[in-house]
Amino acid sequence: MPNLCALRVFVVKIRLHMKIDYTPFYKMLKGTDLEPWIGLLPERIAHGLRYERHGKLPEWEEALAKLPDVEATTSSLSPHTQRDEGVAPTIELRNEVRVDGKPIDGLEDLLKQFHPWRKGPYHVHGVHIDTEWRSDWKWDRVRPHLQPLEGRTILDVGCGNGYHCWRMAGEGAKLVVGVDPSPLFICQFFAMKHFLGDPRAWVLPLGIEDVPETPGAFDTVFSMGVLYHRKSPVEHIEQLKSFLKPGGELVIETLVADGPEGYSLIPHGRYAKMRNVWFIPSVPTLELWMKRCGLKDICTVDVNTTSLEEQRATDWMTFESLPDYLDPSDPAQTVEGYPAPKRAVVVAKV
Repeated sequence: MPNLCALRVFVVKIRLHMKIDYTPFYKMLKGTDLEPWIGLLPERIAHGLRYERHGKLPEWEEALAKLPDVEATTSSLSPHTQRDEGVAPTIELRNEVRVDGKPIDGLEDLLKQFHPWRKGPYHVHGVHIDTEWRSDWKWDRVRPHLQPLEGRTILDVGCGNGYHCWRMAGEGAKLVVGVDPSPLFICQFFAMKHFLGDPRAWVLPLGIEDVPETPGAFDTVFSMGVLYHRKSPVEHIEQLKSFLKPGGELVIETLVADGPEGYSLIPHGRYAKMRNVWFIPSVPTLELWMKRCGLKDICTVDVNTTSLEEQRATDWMTFESLPDYLDPSDPAQTVEGYPAPKRAVVVAKV
C-alpha cells in the first residue's frame, strides 16, 4: 500500500510547478535545533496547501508558474526610510522591499492576480506594489527597540505574506521562519522569493497550533497582529515563550484599549468589522499577562493610533479598509461604537 502522506506531498510539489519548493529550507534545518521539523513539515505543508483551503488557489498557482526567470540588478531588504531622517514618511520607493532590474512586460497584471495585497510595500522590476498597510511604518516603530537581529534565528507568527520576514533578514538574521495559514499569503511570499532569491526567509502555510513543539529553538519570536484573534491570549503568550531560548526576546504587537490594569475590551460581536476579535487588553493588562507567563524586562515601547494613511484601500487592495471601519461622523470610534484601533508594541525577555 503506498504511503499516502508522501504521495500527497509529491502531488502538491508537482501541482505547484516547483514554484513553491521548501527543499532548500529543509537543507538549512540540518544540524540545527529545528532539524526534527524535516520529518514533520512536509505533510503539514501539504495539508495547508490543499485546494479545499481556497477556491482560487489553482489560479494563484498558475500565476506563480508564469513568473519570468530574470536576474535582478540589485535588491534591498533593509531600505533606508524617511523616518530615519526625521521627516514625515510618504510613499517612496526607497521605503519598499525592492528588486531592481529591467522592467518586465505584463508583470504588474500578473502580480495583481494575487489580490488583495495587504502587507508591504514592495517594488519589483519597476512595479510599485502599494499594499493596504504601510507595514514599513510599523517596522520603523518596532526596529529601534529590538536586540540586534544579526545572526539570530527568528519565528514570526501570523506573518502574512512575509514582508516583515524580509525586513528581519535585511537586519542580518540567520534564518527567519514565518507562519501564516492563508494560501494567498504563501503565494505572495513565493512570488517575492522568486525575484529576491534570498535563502534566509521562509513562510510556511501553518497556524501557530501547527508549528511543531520546539522548546528553546529561537532567539527572537514576533507576534504582530495576532493576540486579539486568540480565544486564550495567555495561552498564546505561553506558547510564544516556549519557542524561545534563555535570554531570547519576545515581541508582541497588538490592539490595545485605554483602561487600568485588569481591564480588557471584549466586543459583543464585531470590532472594526472584524469577526474574530476576542480580547483587546489595556497596556497594563497586557504587561500583567506577560508577567504572569514568567517573562522579564517587560517594556511597552510604542503606543500608536492607526491612521488613515497607514491602513487604506489601494489599487492593490480594493476592498474595504480602515476608513470603512470607522464611524463617518466620529472617526475616533469604530462603526460599532468602540474606540478606534490603537496598537501597542511590548518587548520582553525569557
